[in-house]
Amino acid sequence: MHRVGSAGSNGGSVRTRKEKKLTYVLNDANDTKHCAGINCLDVLKSSVSNDQSYLFTGSRDGTLKRWAFDEDATFCSATFESHVDWVNDAALAGESTLVSCSSDTTVKTWDGLSDGVCTRTLRQHSDYVTCLAVAAKNSNLVASGGLGGEVFIWDIEAALSPVTKPNDANEDSSSSNGVNVPVTSLRTVGSSNNISVQSSPSHGYTPTIAKGHKESVYALAMNDTGTMLVSGGTEKVLRVWDPRTGSKTMKLRGHTDNVRVLLLDSTGRFCLSGSSDSMIRLWDLGQQRCLHTYAVHTDSVWALACTPSFSHVYSGGRDQCLYLTDLATRESVLLCTKEHPIQQLALQDNSIWVATTDSSVEKWPAEVQSPQKVFQRGGSFLAGNLSFNRARVSLEGLNPPPAYKEPSITVPGTHPIVQHEILNNKRQILTKDAAGSVKLWDITRGVVVEDYGKISFEEKKEELFEMVSIPSWFTVDTRLGCLSVHLETPQCFSAEMYSADLKVSGRPEDDKINLARETLKGLLGHWLAKKKHKPKPQVLISGDTLSVKDTKKNLSASKAEDSSAASDPVYPPFEFSSVSPPSIITEGSQGGPWRKKITEYTGTEDEKDFPLWCLDAVLNNRLPPRENTKLSFFLHPCEGSSVQVVTLGKLSAPRILRVHKVTNYVVEKMVLDNPLDSLALDATSVSGGQPQPLFAGNGLLQSGLKPWQKLRPSIEILCNNQAKNSFHGSQLTVLSPDMSLATVRAYIWKKPEDLILNYRVAIAR
Repeated sequence: MHRVGSAGSNGGSVRTRKEKKLTYVLNDANDTKHCAGINCLDVLKSSVSNDQSYLFTGSRDGTLKRWAFDEDATFCSATFESHVDWVNDAALAGESTLVSCSSDTTVKTWDGLSDGVCTRTLRQHSDYVTCLAVAAKNSNLVASGGLGGEVFIWDIEAALSPVTKPNDANEDSSSSNGVNVPVTSLRTVGSSNNISVQSSPSHGYTPTIAKGHKESVYALAMNDTGTMLVSGGTEKVLRVWDPRTGSKTMKLRGHTDNVRVLLLDSTGRFCLSGSSDSMIRLWDLGQQRCLHTYAVHTDSVWALACTPSFSHVYSGGRDQCLYLTDLATRESVLLCTKEHPIQQLALQDNSIWVATTDSSVEKWPAEVQSPQKVFQRGGSFLAGNLSFNRARVSLEGLNPPPAYKEPSITVPGTHPIVQHEILNNKRQILTKDAAGSVKLWDITRGVVVEDYGKISFEEKKEELFEMVSIPSWFTVDTRLGCLSVHLETPQCFSAEMYSADLKVSGRPEDDKINLARETLKGLLGHWLAKKKHKPKPQVLISGDTLSVKDTKKNLSASKAEDSSAASDPVYPPFEFSSVSPPSIITEGSQGGPWRKKITEYTGTEDEKDFPLWCLDAVLNNRLPPRENTKLSFFLHPCEGSSVQVVTLGKLSAPRILRVHKVTNYVVEKMVLDNPLDSLALDATSVSGGQPQPLFAGNGLLQSGLKPWQKLRPSIEILCNNQAKNSFHGSQLTVLSPDMSLATVRAYIWKKPEDLILNYRVAIAR
């Protein structure tokens, strides 16, 4: 605690470089379920994977999963985790290559039959990547489109050229590791034929670009041989391209709103499109015209799937209905209804997989081989050719009952978090999921402390209220359907607590513990353990060998680092679960953002993978300069009190200083015949405007009894409570010895001016 003098403003402030942040994603359930809406589906047929079929799903939780089938059940056989934002689309290229795209602006390739190995990250897009298209009989061709208006055509075989480091954090096409990738491996097409070369952020790739798409691209489709590509988006038109040259061949108009989904037949002659105008259109690309329009839905059409003969189409969308339509006769039937908008469809044998904005996936009967069997069940109607016809039918209540009531298989997910509240202790978060279940999380351990079930969120929040003030050292969002906790330097290092409050044994009770540093240590505990046992490389990246002197220096530094890590253990309040481990999302000096579970670190990760400030805090216990860790206040005797203190003027102390230390200060500074030497503290007298230290020592809490229990005479600290108004104004409130100065200021004082505390001899009770 120090006496405060006046300080001038720092007018010569310099804008500092934005540091990379570290995010960790908490998982409540095991890793076998999605916790957010399913954006994409694809099926790997049994003929190419040892008589085993697989379903692949991509979710808004940022992961992909592979599902295996066991009779009438499914189970998750692998999770693919590397994207740091929503997975928007996924497609299988060839026998086992899985390609995915994300709102993190990347396209990633995976070994679809592995345990989740990302083989390459491609970072050409400038905005969210929304859609993919593959050529069924030319597995090397994959197209990707996004909100930046770009459409890239990838040669997957060339894109998967070997890289020097298999670690996903360095699998980017942008890594400068000397891999020569042919410039023909990537072409970019737009709405004009003007070809230009773009300076790419990815070293080794110089894509060919045909600029033209002025707005976002939402949908792509490619024929089986890869000789025709169709794109659509917010410009309401279909553009047709030759993927081999990147040249535009035609533009088709007709939709009155965004084009959301496209399908091409195997030959590339016929194209189906679904739009936000609620219409499905059938196009003859050879004649460059629209053949038919189908008014089946009452809202946006988001998903289409066709029978192999391209004679019938399954469609779903925002109206939560799945329809089957005969393209020749226009006869339609409602297959089923859902509780959420339908995002994507995938056919498998005689059934159809349906993905929605919910986290579960369902398999429904579809009679793919003989669609007429569905119409024989009755309830069919003729699709109109104008959207208002279908809307009028709906308003008149003429919707037929669905052909099927229940799915044949349901792959359940967990409900996404839809509401959250950070509690005042800044270590716990109250959440509510889409099913109404309320849970209490401890973010410094990554676990659910209490599952309250379906109760009132607001009532539980009020019940858990604590009168405590701790700086906000993290931020939270639930974009991925779960809690994502963001740490940014230097703000994250602003919160400290006493070891006694955290129940940390083995340290003096009044030792200050930085919450962010200890949380980082807990998150990187597995990495530190593996790093400790990893041999240090003795060859520089450039290929030069280290000198004997450098080798000895590195070995010495390594021993010191390992010794530091071993002597600074992870405390129980910061131990993260290895059963449901969190995932870290961050970015180092190379390679771009990445995501990985904390239990999957190899120990080889370094500053190329983690932010330097994070490593500095964990390995070297070095924290950046922090602001607002002190609090200024005045200490005055109560009116009429006989107790007088020598110290006058403004004082300064840590925000977390307890009221009982202020009490001790008053006792020590009393003008008494017999000072309490046993409670002597590191305090000095005031001298003209210089800060006065108060309780700089750490000895107050080391004895068995609470310090305020040993004080004689007994002193009370009071504060002018603005909340307790009487006829004569506010009242003085006796403060609890355990209360911190920050808490007093936030909940008792409640004014912007410097805090004023009063003291007096305790009134006998």
